[in-house]
Amino acid sequence: MSVHLLGGGRDVDRCGDLLRPFVAEARQRAADRAPVIALLLVLEADDDSSVARFTAMLEAAGATAAEIRVVAIVEGEVYGTAALEADALFVGGGLTPAYLRAFGEIRDAVTARVREGVPYAGFSAGAAIAAGPALVGGYRVRGVEVGSEDAAEELDEVEVRPGLGLLDFAVDVHAAQWGTLSRLVAAIDAGLVGDGVAVDEHTALVISAQAAPAVRGSGQVWRVESAASGVHVQVLRADAAPA
Repeated sequence: MSVHLLGGGRDVDRCGDLLRPFVAEARQRAADRAPVIALLLVLEADDDSSVARFTAMLEAAGATAAEIRVVAIVEGEVYGTAALEADALFVGGGLTPAYLRAFGEIRDAVTARVREGVPYAGFSAGAAIAAGPALVGGYRVRGVEVGSEDAAEELDEVEVRPGLGLLDFAVDVHAAQWGTLSRLVAAIDAGLVGDGVAVDEHTALVISAQAAPAVRGSGQVWRVESAASGVHVQVLRADAAPA
C-alpha cells in the first residue's frame, strides 16, 4: 500500500514532480502494459478548468494522455465501483465535504483496492478524505474561531467524519498557506481526533508499507498529537520523516 498526501499548490510542475513516484508505481503495477491512472474529480457545476489542471499535473509527473482516465462528477453526485478500475487512483482537490460524500458508497472498495497494492494519491481534499477520521472543514471549535473562515469548506464548526480509512490519523492541508495548522491543533486539543498531520502546499507525505514515511517537496509537514501537557507539534521537512 502506498498513499501520497499532497497539501495543495497552484504550480503544476512542482506538484507534478511530487507525483513522479506515484506514476512510477502505477507503471510498476501495470507491468508489461500501459497503466490506467484514474483521475477522480468532484467539480462545481461551472468548473471548466480543473480537468485540464489536474491532467497537466499528471503529465508533468511523466504520465501520458493515454494513461490518464478522467472520471469527473459534479458536486452532489456519487461514484460507483467502476471508477476504481485502474492501476492507480489520483483524487483531486475541491470542496472536501463534497469529495467525501462522492465516495460514500464505495469507501470500503477504495480501502480494499489500496490494500491490494493500488497506489493512492490525494491532492488537498483528496488527501483529507484519505484519513479514517477525516477533518472536512470548519473554522470554530465550540464556538471559538480556530482558523480562517476562508478555509472552512462552507462549514461553521470543525467537523470530523468517517473517511476512506487509508490512514489512522487526520490530515489537514494548505497548512502554512491557509493557516489550517491551528484548526488541526484545536481539533486534537478538543478531542475530536487523536493525532494528525497538516501538509503545506507543494509538499507531500508518502506513506508506504514497503518503506518509512517520507516528506517530499519544498514545504513542511506538521505532525500534531495529543500529549500529557496538551498538544505536541513536530515539524517534518523533506530530509525528515515521522518516527
